[in-house]
Order: sequence, then structure tokens, then C-alpha cells
Amino acid sequence: MENNQSYFCGIASALKSLSTGLKVTLKEYFTPKSTEQYPENRKTTLHVAERHRGRLVMNKNEKGEPLCVACTLCEKACPNGSIKIVSQMVTDEATGKKKRQLVDYQYDLGDCMFCQLCVNSCNFNAIKFTNDFENATFDRDSLKIHLDKENYESSLPNILDGGAPLTIGQFNTKTK
Repeated sequence: MENNQSYFCGIASALKSLSTGLKVTLKEYFTPKSTEQYPENRKTTLHVAERHRGRLVMNKNEKGEPLCVACTLCEKACPNGSIKIVSQMVTDEATGKKKRQLVDYQYDLGDCMFCQLCVNSCNFNAIKFTNDFENATFDRDSLKIHLDKENYESSLPNILDGGAPLTIGQFNTKTK
């Protein structure tokens, strides 16, 4: 008698999980979808969320100088070593104190996991991720970027602001 009860309980449990799965499937089937036509319409209708982590860039002050003070916190926080910072000690002429100066900030985009631990560890707001995602290249060496010497330009118009407005339930099939 006990085996029959566990047998039928197993069948009831299977039917319950099957109905739960079917409910999720049917709900998704009737939810409106948004389709991006890429690469044909990437300049007119492409929408990318502003919080998307596509590429690391360095923030600069009004004079165009990087905000990085070469504290190496981001380099230490990076789990796979895609950031290398070279710095030197210089004497400040006004105060006579020694301070660290950034010489080179190397970022390897090909090794980056886009985990944002480097951005979170930076106390000076010197680096940030942009939502620019077009980073494909045929040469792996071109993925090694010197962020302090780079003048970053977005590859697509208004992509940093999120691109085109997202319209749920419609196909973005406009032509260029």
C-alpha cells in the first residue's frame, strides 16, 4: 500500500511541475517582444541599456587630464589581471612633498570579464564602463588600450545615452 501511495504522489508531483512549466511558457509566448535589426539599423533604431558594461574608459578633468592618481586599487581588484598601472614618484615643486604620478594605464579588453570590480574599488571616480559594445577586431593586440592616452569616441551616435528609445511590442525594422 505504501508503494502505491508514493507512486501516485510522484505522478501528482510530475503533473504539478509540468503545469508550472507550461504556465511560464504560455506567459512568455503572449508577452510582446522587441527585436533589434543588427547591424542593418544600428545607427537609427538600436537601443542599448545605459547600464550595459561594454568598454572601460577613463574620466578626465576640465583640462583633459585623467583623474587617476595611480593608487593601483583597480589593478588589485581585477580578478584576472587585465589592468596594469605604471607609476613613478615625483616631488611636488610647490609643497616639496612626494606623490605618485600615473605614467601608463594599460587595459586589456580581451581579458576583461566586465565584472566592474575595478570601477567599484576606485575612490576617485577615475574609470567607468560605457555601454559601447562594438569592440570586435581581427588583431588581438589592438584590444590592449592605454586609457590615459586615449581620447575616447563612441562608435555609434547617441549610444552612450542609451541609443534609440526602446519600443516594446514593435519590430525596429526601419531602414538606414
